[in-house]
Amino acid sequence: MAPVKPIFTQDTFRFFRDLGKNNKKVWMDAHRDRYQAAVVQPFRRLLEELSPLVLELDDRFDTTGRTGANFSRINRDIRFAKDKTLYKTQMYLKFQQPLPGDRESGQLYAGLSTDVVTAGFRLYAGPKRRESTLALIAEPRVARKPRWVADQKRRLGRKFDSYWYTTEKGNWTKHDGWPVRAENWKKIQGWIVRRKMKPGEATKPGFVNELSKIFREVYPLLKFTSVP
Repeated sequence: MAPVKPIFTQDTFRFFRDLGKNNKKVWMDAHRDRYQAAVVQPFRRLLEELSPLVLELDDRFDTTGRTGANFSRINRDIRFAKDKTLYKTQMYLKFQQPLPGDRESGQLYAGLSTDVVTAGFRLYAGPKRRESTLALIAEPRVARKPRWVADQKRRLGRKFDSYWYTTEKGNWTKHDGWPVRAENWKKIQGWIVRRKMKPGEATKPGFVNELSKIFREVYPLLKFTSVP
C-alpha cells in the first residue's frame, strides 16, 4: 500500500515568508505559478479530503469550493486599512452554513501562515451586530444556559486556546480566556476557540486526521451558537 502523500510541504510556508518580504504586485505576478502550486492546489486538496467529514457532521455545510465561502482571499482590502500591503501572508480553509440574508455563521477553519498553523472554531458578528448570528442565536442561548460556556471550557480548555473580542471606542479589544459570564455576550463581536500547531504538523501525512479530530471536538460550539 503506497504511503499517504502529505498535502502541504515547506514550499507553502516558504512562499508566505517570501511574499512577506516582497509584498508587491510585480513580485506576485511573477510568482503566480508558485502561488498556485504551493498554496491554491494544496488547499483545494484539503477541501476535498475534509468535505466528507464536515458533511457527516452536518450536511448543510457549504463545500462548493468558492473563494469567500470556503477559502480566504490572498488580496487585502486596503481601502480603509492603515496597513497598505497588498497581500496576506496566510490562507484559511473554512466551512460554514449559509444563513438567510448572508449573515455570518460560525465556522470550522484551518489556517496556515508564515510560522504557525491554527484550526478550530470562530464566529464573528460582522458589520451589523443586531442582525448577526451572534446576537440572534448565540446570545439568547447563552442567556438561557449561562453555564454552557463554562462546561465547554472544562471540556476543551486543556487542548484549545480561547479568546474573544469587543469594541472599545471603535477599536477592537482582545480578551484572552473563555467568555463565561452571560453579560459578556451582550458586547462580543467575535469568539475564537483554536489549537495552535507548528508548521511541521501540516506537512505530516496525518494532518487531515488531526483536523478531523479538531473539527469533531469544536463542532458543538458551532451548533450551539450558530445553527437555527
